[in-house]
Amino acid sequence: MKKADSTRLRTAKGRRASSTRWLQRQLNDPYVKRARAEGYRSRAAYKLIELDEKFGLLKGARGIVDLGVAPGGWTQVARLLAPRASIVGIDLLPTDPIEGAVLLEMDFMADDAPERLIAELGREPDLVISDMAANTVGHQQTDHLRTMGLAEAGAYFAIETLVEGGAFVSKVFAGGTDRELLALLKSNFRTVKHAKPPASRKGSPEWYVVAQGFKGRGD
Repeated sequence: MKKADSTRLRTAKGRRASSTRWLQRQLNDPYVKRARAEGYRSRAAYKLIELDEKFGLLKGARGIVDLGVAPGGWTQVARLLAPRASIVGIDLLPTDPIEGAVLLEMDFMADDAPERLIAELGREPDLVISDMAANTVGHQQTDHLRTMGLAEAGAYFAIETLVEGGAFVSKVFAGGTDRELLALLKSNFRTVKHAKPPASRKGSPEWYVVAQGFKGRGD
């Protein structure tokens, strides 16, 4: 009999069925295995790699802000593909140090967070990346609204701080960007597109909005 390719998970007393399914999926996920082999902290690193391959986000970047940095996969990619860039990440969760990057353990929504990010970066960013998602409560509409609220906050930060020609990338949920946010991005960037990188699981509702060519603030 041919041996199965997938890794089978031994049952554990007291483990919920949903937890078992999640663990089974993790064990058999090629991106998880690849991340471990290549030293990335999460499979999410490949989402940014694939977005960069499609949109050329990191080439020539000099100042990068990573919103929702934990566990650090996106900053690892940015450090590798934009080695000369200054990089600052922020997250409520602790993030292990990454050489060449400044990591802030604080709430991005705090009043002083934007000023602190720019101070640590030492310049205005030309790329703001956000893989932020709100903790889910199991109610689809509520989860969508909470994550879109983070995307909107990230967009306003980008518009207030980016250099002319800069770019903003953010996670959004199925259905794409809300109408108001889409209008905001289209009025401030030359191109706004949606993408679902191959590393995003097929069953996941996540997409990414990619806004490039910031028009500037006219100040």
